[in-house]
Amino acid sequence: MNNKTFTYKKSGVNIDTADKFVNFISRISSKNKGNKKFNNIGGFGSISNIPKGVKNPKIVACTDGVGTKVEIANLLDKYDTIGIDLVAMSVNDLIVQGAKPILFLDYISTNKIILSKLRSIIKGIKNGCEIANCELVGGETAEMPGTYEKGKFDIAGFAVGIVDQSKILNKRKIKNGDLILAIPSSGIHSNGYSLVRHVLYKKKINIKKNIFLKKELIKPTKIYVNEILNLIKKKLLNGCANITGGGLSDNIKRVIPDGLCADIYLNKIKTLKIFKWLKQNNISDKEMLRTFNCGVGFCLIISSKNLKKINRFFSKGYKPYIIGKIIRGKSKVKMNAKINWN
Repeated sequence: MNNKTFTYKKSGVNIDTADKFVNFISRISSKNKGNKKFNNIGGFGSISNIPKGVKNPKIVACTDGVGTKVEIANLLDKYDTIGIDLVAMSVNDLIVQGAKPILFLDYISTNKIILSKLRSIIKGIKNGCEIANCELVGGETAEMPGTYEKGKFDIAGFAVGIVDQSKILNKRKIKNGDLILAIPSSGIHSNGYSLVRHVLYKKKINIKKNIFLKKELIKPTKIYVNEILNLIKKKLLNGCANITGGGLSDNIKRVIPDGLCADIYLNKIKTLKIFKWLKQNNISDKEMLRTFNCGVGFCLIISSKNLKKINRFFSKGYKPYIIGKIIRGKSKVKMNAKINWN
């Protein structure tokens, strides 16, 4: 008779390690300023207060991941910033409709729980939540042996925001003659990394030995929450767009009303060094613009009378600048001139 027993641990799932990780998350999340009464990470669900002072609150929800940027984190064995990316990818979408992020949850799936790695990821997520002024209220960690290769993982984020119905940013606020401003990105953010990695593979580039690429490719996504919410509070914003997958054209056209057109001059864009490097690797202008933000992380659409009031809300390196104008037209976006890669 075979006396060997089967256990969950022998199959590759260690519940004790998972419990230790949950306790760690609970400890760092208990420092949340506004939600101590309902801090119940480790329970079945997380309870939170609805912010006061919102007369007719509407809920806005977003979810996203960071794509194959997780492979750059793996390659560099650096996991303390990928969580900032995760938060940014969702909260930067929330603010497009004028919502204030209030809650964030994460989902981490991996072949094996390695506490040191997951702690670094969670610290980054907590950091991102602090920048966005929202609370990390829960999440899920799944140990999935046989699904992921050794050392591999993926992460996803879920954000919830609140906006007063009267303050929702919608297409109706955008008018003919409005200016289109570009807010600089911090770098590639979290889109286009499959193409980046393809270039690295084909060119046989070891980023561990390239100081410039090692720094740039792991640089976290800029979180624009505080700046945008301040503009909304001061009634200086008619519309905005988060420039993610699909680039400038695909994302701006999502907020342009029928009968109007975003007239953009590509030669006005201030490209960053990392995009100039990518362009040198036999990538067409069209492919660059549809894959990467090319230096424009976020766009504002404002009345021209408010132009001089905008800059004071942004720190050095992220000052908005004009790249176009709203005009009448059938097409949602019109690209003029050529982007300057020099």
